[in-house]
Amino acid sequence: MMYREQTATWSLTEVILGKAKDYLQLTKFTLSFLVVFSCAVGYLMVPQVDFHSGRVLLLFIAGLCITGAANAFNQLIERDTDALMRRTAGRPLPAGRMQPAEALAVALVLTLTGLVLLDIFFNPLAAWVSLFSLCLYAFVYTPWKRWNSLAVFVGAFPGALPPLIGWIAGSGTWGIGGWSLFLLQFFWQFPHFWAIAWIAHDDYRRAGFKLLPGNGMRNAYVAMQILSFTILLILSGFLPYLLHVYGSFALAAGLFTGSYLLYRAWKLVEKCDAASARQLMFAAYIYFVSVQFAMLIDKI
Repeated sequence: MMYREQTATWSLTEVILGKAKDYLQLTKFTLSFLVVFSCAVGYLMVPQVDFHSGRVLLLFIAGLCITGAANAFNQLIERDTDALMRRTAGRPLPAGRMQPAEALAVALVLTLTGLVLLDIFFNPLAAWVSLFSLCLYAFVYTPWKRWNSLAVFVGAFPGALPPLIGWIAGSGTWGIGGWSLFLLQFFWQFPHFWAIAWIAHDDYRRAGFKLLPGNGMRNAYVAMQILSFTILLILSGFLPYLLHVYGSFALAAGLFTGSYLLYRAWKLVEKCDAASARQLMFAAYIYFVSVQFAMLIDKI
């Protein structure tokens, strides 16, 4: 009897853990965490905002709900194309571990929860901009990927809105400081995402996605586009400094890690291979994390 009870307990635990894993995959939790971290940084960079763990935690929860919902809608819309790609075929919807109705319910609950938290504990403007970002990502960028490569430009807007949303949550206004953080993250999207699109080119092409600029092939033209946007990214790092959002330490951190990112972009121009694109992708992550922490340390 005891053995059967233990077996039943283990089985239930496995079911719960499996379902939790599916929800984490549906909401792309790791990616969502990075996105929401930039939102929290934007909030903390507002001059009149001091660190308060309770409010930062509430913003994190609201942000994870909104971002997770956007990712859930994205996977719900793309479940058929996800099944065609090796990197996404194991997700809960294409793998058949979750029904579309369940995914839709999760996305709606997360959306409502996130918007209510932002409206009550921060301000309605932050909630409305978050809703706009969700809709732009899920219902404009997501289907656009099958039309042409301008989808990446469109997707860069919701990808860059989190720090501005954080700024709005802290100040209640469209501050120019928040827009400078938006611009920095906007330009970062291009070397970051095009590096991923280069690496996963065959998978994306199999699903009918058009994500690389020009003729959609991996070539020197694409590499030069990445190099150009990397230069724009480095230059945009001067704007928050000039607006006294952060100081010389954060600027130096951006220039140092940006120089490495630029080097990796140039190596991609030289070699035009997947290995160089992968190194560029990791350099973009290093830049993102380093600059985010440097901004917090060097807030004015």
